[in-house]
Amino acid sequence: MLLEFAARMPFQPWPAPSPPALALHALARRLEALTELCTAEKNRLHATRAAQALPQIICQDLERSLRFHQRALARLTREALKLIAQEAELQLKFNLLLTLPGVAQTSALQILAELAVLAADLDVRQWVAQAGLDPREHTSGKSVHKKTRISKAGNAHLRRALYMPALVAVRHDPHFRAYYEHLLARGKLKMQALVAVMRKLLHALYGMFRHVLPFDGSKVYQLRQATLANTPLASREAA
Repeated sequence: MLLEFAARMPFQPWPAPSPPALALHALARRLEALTELCTAEKNRLHATRAAQALPQIICQDLERSLRFHQRALARLTREALKLIAQEAELQLKFNLLLTLPGVAQTSALQILAELAVLAADLDVRQWVAQAGLDPREHTSGKSVHKKTRISKAGNAHLRRALYMPALVAVRHDPHFRAYYEHLLARGKLKMQALVAVMRKLLHALYGMFRHVLPFDGSKVYQLRQATLANTPLASREAA
C-alpha cells in the first residue's frame, strides 16, 4: 500500500525551516520552560513564607533561585529580539503580531516562534489543525454521540501561547468581545467560545501575514452597536 501510494502521489519535498526560525523556536521553548520554573519557584516561596515552622534559609535560597531564573529570562528575551531584528521577515511578522489585541512582546515571541517553523504553503485550516484547535466528533453508529471537542492533536505550545491573548482580547477588544458574546448567546459554553476566539486569532494572523496588513477588527466580526450594548459582558462592565 505504501509503495502504491508513493508511485501514484507526486513527490513533495519537505521544506526545512530557515536557521533563524529554528534558533527563534529553540529560544522561545527555553523561555517557556524558564517561565514555568519561575512560576513554580514563586509558588514555593509563597508557601514557605506562609509556613512559620520552616527555616529562613529556605526562603533566601528560593529568592536567589528566582532571581537567577528571571535574569536568564531577560537575557534570552534580549537575544530573541536581537535575532528577530536581524531577519526582515521575522521582524515584519513580529510587528504585525503586536497589532493583534491581547498580544504583547512575550506572547508575540511565543506565537511567532511556533508559526515560523511551519511550511509556507499551509493554509489556514492546516494552521488550526497544527494548533490542535480543529473540532473532532466522537460518534459510533447510532448510539454514541459525544460532544464535539477540539482534537488537541497538534502543537500544544502554540495552543498555550494563544490562550492568554484570547482571554485579553475578549475583555478589551470590541470585535472579539462581540463574537464571544454571540457564541454564548447561541448556547456555547464559555470554554467553547474562548476556543473559538483562539481559532479566530489564528485566522486573523494568517490573513495579516499573507496580505502584510495590521489587525483590522472589522474583518473578524462585524459589530452591531445596538446588540453589543445589551450584551451581558457590556452590562457588567457598565455596572
